[in-house]
Amino acid sequence: MPQVRPYRQELILQPLKPEYVNNSVAAVTKPADRLAVALAAVHAARSGAIRRLQLDDLDIGNRKLVIDGRVRPMDELTLHVAREWLDHRRRRWPDTANPHLLINKFSALGTGPVSAVSLTAPLRGQAATLEQLRVDRQLEEALSHGPDALHLADVFGLDEKTAIRYANSARALLDQAAEQPLQ
Repeated sequence: MPQVRPYRQELILQPLKPEYVNNSVAAVTKPADRLAVALAAVHAARSGAIRRLQLDDLDIGNRKLVIDGRVRPMDELTLHVAREWLDHRRRRWPDTANPHLLINKFSALGTGPVSAVSLTAPLRGQAATLEQLRVDRQLEEALSHGPDALHLADVFGLDEKTAIRYANSARALLDQAAEQPLQ
């Protein structure tokens, strides 16, 4: 007779504490790091997607950004830090042939992306990493627009199971909040 596994209750994703986000934002001082944080915290971009971004994926004039093939409107914050980064990049490496949006002193000499470590290192030791900021952004979307898995899949390009997980977590958090007595 096959063994039946006990039901495993899904963990409820929790929003980041505001001070964790604020500390991570304060920890990044370089233009490239600020852009990476904005891409994760505003656009829910994975670190791999951020590393793969090309200059052509950024359309400043039309305020659009393409992340993993998905066109996203560019908000004021992302627009500001993107311009800041592009100005810095142009001054620091005016002759680089590297097509990637984010480069550093090593990758500017070639055509490859920055390393995963160089992208994530500025937030090492912080309570809110790029990955946690990305997760928090998707959860925030589910909480503010309702726990709609289809909406989440459409906005962030999530697969079905992941979108359902975020929607279920948002639903549980909203239910918990509704059950709390007014103070």
